[in-house]
Amino acid sequence: MSETLFKEVRYNLGGLVNGIGMGQIGLPDIQRPFVWSNIKVRDLFDSMYRGYPVGFFLFWETGAEGVETRVIGEASKQKTPSLLIVDGQQRLTSLYAVIRREAVLRENFEREHIRIAFRPQNGTFVVPDATTERDPEYIRDISEVFRTDTFEFVSNYLDRLRSAREVTKEEERLIAKAIGRLAKLTDFPFIALELSQQCTEEQVADVFVRINSEGKKLNQSDFILTLMSVFWDDGRTELESFCRGARQPAPAGQASPFNQLFQPDPDHLLRVDVGVAFRRARLEHVYSLLRGKDLATGESSPEKRTNQFAKLRDAQSRVLNLTYWADFLNIVRSAGYRSAKTISSVNALVFAYQLFLLGRTEYGVEGFKLKNAIARWLFMSLLTGRFTTSPESRMEQDLAELRELKTADQFLSRLESVEAATLTDDFWTKTLPLDLATSAGRSPALFGFYAAQTLLGARALFSKSPVADLLDPPAQGQKKALERHHLFPRQHLKEIGIDSVRDINQIANYALVEWDDNIAISDGPPSSYWPEYAQRFDSQALTKMSEWHALPENWWTMSYPEFLAARRPLIAGVIRAGYQKLVGGSA
Repeated sequence: MSETLFKEVRYNLGGLVNGIGMGQIGLPDIQRPFVWSNIKVRDLFDSMYRGYPVGFFLFWETGAEGVETRVIGEASKQKTPSLLIVDGQQRLTSLYAVIRREAVLRENFEREHIRIAFRPQNGTFVVPDATTERDPEYIRDISEVFRTDTFEFVSNYLDRLRSAREVTKEEERLIAKAIGRLAKLTDFPFIALELSQQCTEEQVADVFVRINSEGKKLNQSDFILTLMSVFWDDGRTELESFCRGARQPAPAGQASPFNQLFQPDPDHLLRVDVGVAFRRARLEHVYSLLRGKDLATGESSPEKRTNQFAKLRDAQSRVLNLTYWADFLNIVRSAGYRSAKTISSVNALVFAYQLFLLGRTEYGVEGFKLKNAIARWLFMSLLTGRFTTSPESRMEQDLAELRELKTADQFLSRLESVEAATLTDDFWTKTLPLDLATSAGRSPALFGFYAAQTLLGARALFSKSPVADLLDPPAQGQKKALERHHLFPRQHLKEIGIDSVRDINQIANYALVEWDDNIAISDGPPSSYWPEYAQRFDSQALTKMSEWHALPENWWTMSYPEFLAARRPLIAGVIRAGYQKLVGGSA
């Protein structure tokens, strides 16, 4: 039997919290700093209060010389970490954050305090809301229990409760016992397995991946981010900073990735990284490559790992280039997509950004041609849901087709051939109308219709305001500038015996109108409101508006089933005209 690389050590919660507070226990950069949701933290405290086991921790014993670490929390520490958390970080960070009342980092890169409320009368933990805030029975934030003398806290709590109602002596005894039990959770026992100082950073990363892969807790992008933390921590930090910047406005006049259209997570940009660096999408293969493994021979070496990380560094320098980023976002807008709410697949954005960077930095495609080609590709891939089902497999196949290409013309021809094979006459006349026979609120076909209307310069129904401007308004009030209006209103349909939500909310029953018109039309049948609103426009403008919104001739006189059947092919025709606008042909 080989010698184990770990030992078993026993702690109590108070000792662990003090170790973190002093800086002796820290967070290695193979970990992500995000913490659990408040509901999970509530459940954790509930389990401990009941005396249930809540798992073990895995630490790495190290003198911290040459090892990059993050401390937990925002306060400065007195010591350099000698124990680093490898597994159990979210549990321990959550416990520390509540007991010491320190802010934690959320998935949106914002810091906030975790608040858990407690009702001593029945030992109930809850995530606080407006009800618990007003209820004197609840301790509004259990952090105060751990920050105050227990006798004093019990006395203050009982005074507050007595001001609301009578409290019996028996209740006082039970309440004091419950609060005392909560305060003593700092004595809760934990078992930790500590990896020895002999472990290398790569071994620790390997242990972390093996532990988490057993329960399928992490995905392949997490594994790669783990390796980046060990072998190129600055790169991972750059990804996280870029994603934070995409969500937070920068000072006026300062270059920034901030935008309202595409706010990626680190794993989204990581996928762009590896697509540009290795022409691969299957992250399990990329993980092996970054560990220095030759996929053909299965052999690994530090030299290969160094070379692969060099490729990743080069790719990421392009992925995070703010000029390229801004150009790409403008391409998304030029494809007709003006709002993140009308983009049905982030994977389509990820792959389109890969294509844009490859075309610009690898194949040298002229700027005008490249932007037009990527806009068409994005429109096609979003409309058809190309990367919705088995996205990794589809991306891998598409990237594989690019590996042998050498010239800009070959690159453009490849994209055009995929579009031609996908957007056939049968797609436009048969497949797409069938795709429109749905009530799905986030249908790619519905969003493709909006994009096409944007490209064609359509105005909102009954309005002189362009759809593009209303989808991307300069300011957002309490009402959306543009709303989906039921052409056959819900109440009207119910009155004629159509009450199924699926039937009422058919895509072909929707049109984009300004919010005040939507309210004014209310529940009136189309035969009532259409003649009134049609008077706003002359016959030529009304004809053009009917074309933009795919309205059949005399549609307001049709039965509802007839209207849906007649409008779906017309919507498909508008979408096709929008695509033709991108191609450069006649709309």
